[in-house]
Amino acid sequence: MMLRRSLHRLSAPRVNVRTQMAWYTRVSLAVLSGVVLGAVVLATYRLGQGALPGEMTREVAVLARQAEDLRRENERLRTEFTALEHRAQIEQTTHGSLQGQMRALADENAELKEELAFFHTLMNAGGATGAQGVTVERFRVRREVVPGEYRFQLLVAQARPRSRAFAGRVELVVDVEQDGRSEVIVFPKASEPRQSYGLRFKFYQRVDGVFRVQPDAKVNRVQVRVLEDGAGAPVSSQTVSVS
Repeated sequence: MMLRRSLHRLSAPRVNVRTQMAWYTRVSLAVLSGVVLGAVVLATYRLGQGALPGEMTREVAVLARQAEDLRRENERLRTEFTALEHRAQIEQTTHGSLQGQMRALADENAELKEELAFFHTLMNAGGATGAQGVTVERFRVRREVVPGEYRFQLLVAQARPRSRAFAGRVELVVDVEQDGRSEVIVFPKASEPRQSYGLRFKFYQRVDGVFRVQPDAKVNRVQVRVLEDGAGAPVSSQTVSVS
């Protein structure tokens, strides 16, 4: 009877253990289990040897204090681990942000170098083709994250000596395919503001914009046309394929 009551007092409450635990939790639980198991073995041995209940109570109290110390140490390690994990996440996020900024700066630097080389070539040529010496350079179209949204970029320039200021607009002719049918869409549409498509420059102007089609439509080709105010035919054009 004494053994049963002693074992009942020493039995630990049931705990739910997750399948994945941090290293400090596994170590603490292992040590705690060893302490409790040692208490049970010691109590059984002392009872078998006729040990006095008072001595066993003192030993159990010592083991209980050791178990409490282990629990506190486990809590301290868990707090430290959480703080370190949080700091590592912040550092990783900062590192990724810096890498993104460096890539953006490198891309911008390469783009500026490309534009500088283009202007050197254009100026050294002493002129340009086209009715008004206006050319379309570096026309690009890329698919955006939003379905049906596309970004276009181009550079319009004229290098003819003593050129007058050019005033006009760009126009996009987009070949799309949807539900097995081909369709041509012209931007800007009648409902769109034309300011973002307008041109007014003497030497060059960058154009950067977005056009939208149906999300399930496939864009095959895009042609950009440069139109001068008061003229019906484009003075320059360029076509790109969209992959």
